[in-house]
Amino acid sequence: MSTNEFRKIRDALVQGRAAQLIREVDGVRYVRRFVPAERLIILGGGHVSQALCSVAAMLDFTVVVADDRPDFANRDRFPQAARILCDDFAHAIDALAIGPGDYVCIVTRGHRWDDLCLRRVLQGRQPTYLGMIGSRRRVSAQLENLATDGFDPARIASVHTPIGLDIGAVTPAEIAISICAQLVQRRRSLPAREKTDGLLTQTNTDPALLDYLAETSEPHALLLVLSSAGSTPVKSGAVMAVNALGRGWGTIGGGCGEAAAMLRARRMIGTGGRAVMEVDMDNDVAADRGMACGGSMIVLIEDASETDK
Repeated sequence: MSTNEFRKIRDALVQGRAAQLIREVDGVRYVRRFVPAERLIILGGGHVSQALCSVAAMLDFTVVVADDRPDFANRDRFPQAARILCDDFAHAIDALAIGPGDYVCIVTRGHRWDDLCLRRVLQGRQPTYLGMIGSRRRVSAQLENLATDGFDPARIASVHTPIGLDIGAVTPAEIAISICAQLVQRRRSLPAREKTDGLLTQTNTDPALLDYLAETSEPHALLLVLSSAGSTPVKSGAVMAVNALGRGWGTIGGGCGEAAAMLRARRMIGTGGRAVMEVDMDNDVAADRGMACGGSMIVLIEDASETDK
């Protein structure tokens, strides 16, 4: 265990590459992947886009917003966006060089711009996800026009429109939630995220946690969820660090289970040891203390105090 190990992981993510943390426990090899945040491109800067940007950022998407109006494409409206383009949509789409790993949401101010954006995106490489807002009647006619104009029927059929899962959303915030639910549904359905032996489920990155692990020189312990069963708040691959004072970075689910694991981790700091701990959320004590989740987790705890010389 070393800070250098996590510096390499962080550097890889900054460069847009995936990285791995590998641990062997009782003869079993566990691989925790760190995957660069997927890019979500939001075409349009209206009220739905604002809410969508906010929620998607919380879901670890790297959000890019494009609009041709300075009053809408600005940092005040989109503080969580990684990048904001104020340009006509055709130029913005070309500049973004949309590729297979991207997610694209077309939520412009009107049919004319929606159609322009959709056609431009369909002319390029196919993104992982492409959705467009609009009523069923209007969208149906629009897709028919695309087919008449010679666009690939398979590409047309891949467009999620009307956009989002059907949850009866009405307000901009509700529509954003429905869209983000569909984004997560797509993200979790990709073959690369299917379970295999030793490959842990969670691949997200907590920047504060990774920065701490990559830079700290203080004694600390690492906690890694190796497996989970039932309705646990996190899945395998959840990562956390704790220092000798009990301050934590990241989470393995919170509540009494996390507190117990943190206590054991603090006692291990400086020993050079490691242990495997079962966190049971189905027992009577957990129920008495009001823990909402059930199930159990197997957590690897190891002293991570030693850094490279």
